[in-house]
Amino acid sequence: MERRNLIRVACAAALAAGLVTSAIAQQRDKVTLLLNWYVYSEHAPFFLGKAKGFYEAEGIDLDIQEGRGSAVSIQAVAANSATFGYVDVPTMIKAATKGAPVRAVGVALQVSPMSVMGLAEKNIKTPKDIVGKTVAMTPGDSMSQIWPLFLKKTGLQEGQYKVVSGDAQTKLNAVINGQADLLLGYLMDQNIKVQDATKKPVEVIRFADYGVSLISSGIVAHKDTLANKGDLVKRFMRATTRAFEETEKAPEAAIDAMLQANGKAGQRDTLLIGIKLTTPLYHTPETKGMRPLRASMKDVNDSLDLLVQYGGLEAASRGKAEDWVTNDFLPQ
Repeated sequence: MERRNLIRVACAAALAAGLVTSAIAQQRDKVTLLLNWYVYSEHAPFFLGKAKGFYEAEGIDLDIQEGRGSAVSIQAVAANSATFGYVDVPTMIKAATKGAPVRAVGVALQVSPMSVMGLAEKNIKTPKDIVGKTVAMTPGDSMSQIWPLFLKKTGLQEGQYKVVSGDAQTKLNAVINGQADLLLGYLMDQNIKVQDATKKPVEVIRFADYGVSLISSGIVAHKDTLANKGDLVKRFMRATTRAFEETEKAPEAAIDAMLQANGKAGQRDTLLIGIKLTTPLYHTPETKGMRPLRASMKDVNDSLDLLVQYGGLEAASRGKAEDWVTNDFLPQ
C-alpha cells in the first residue's frame, strides 16, 4: 500500500512538473529573426545564444531564418513579417527616410566589412585597377546599395567596369570560373570561400580603407514593436548581447553551435577564420570597452554625413543619429 502511494505521489509530481514546463513553453514569445543573407560566420552569435539557452531564459522562442539581402529583410520587418531583422544599418536608414517604419536597436558590426575582392593573380590591388574589369554583384543586397558610395570616394564611374548580376553563389562561381574578375563581398566570408575553392590567394580592397567608414550590420525592428512590445525588445537584446560577448570569448563554440543548427553553413575551419575576422569589427575607438551592440552616436552621425555626401541620402532627410539608431533597449 505504501509503495502504491509513493508511486501515485511520484506520478502526480511528474505530471505537475510537466504541466509547469508546458505552461512555461506556452508563455514564451515566438520571435522571428530574419538574417541579411544565407547563414555564414557573421551570424554565429545568434546560434550560440540559442544553443546556450540565452533566449529561452528570457522567455523567447527564437526562429532564425536566412535572408536574401538587407533590402529584402528590411521590407519584411517593415511589413511585420519578421520581428527583428539583422541587416545593413545604412541601407535601413535610407529605407527609413523613404517611409519604412523601422529603427535600429543595436549595431553589431561597427566597422564595415564590405569589400571588393578577386584572385591575387589578377593584380587588382587598388580601386584604379578595377577599371576595365568585370564585377559580380547581387542587386538589392547591402553591398550593392553602398557600392555607389565607394565609387564616389575613389573617383570611379559606373561605365568604367562591367557588371555580372546574380545571387551569392552566382557571384562566387563567376570569380571562381573566371567569368568575373571581382565580386562584392564581406572580408570574413566570400574571400575565404573563393580561396578554399581555387586554392589561390585572394586580394581584398576594403571599403573602410577608402573612407567608407560606415557602421554596418545591426538589429532592426518595426517602430510599432518598439512602442508596444518594449519589454520583448529588451529581453531579446539582453540575450543577444550575452551571445555576442560569449562569441568574443569562445568563437569555436559559436561556430559549432551554428553548424549543429545548419550543417550546410560551410566548412568549420573556414567559418572559424571568418568569425575571428568578424569580432574585431564589433567596436570602434568610440565604443572600445563597451558591451557589444551599443553604438556611438558620433559614429552614426559620421555615417550619416557620408551617406549625404556620397551615398544618395537627401540632406533634408538626414535627421539625427538618434532618429535611426537607439541604445535604449540594450542592457547596461
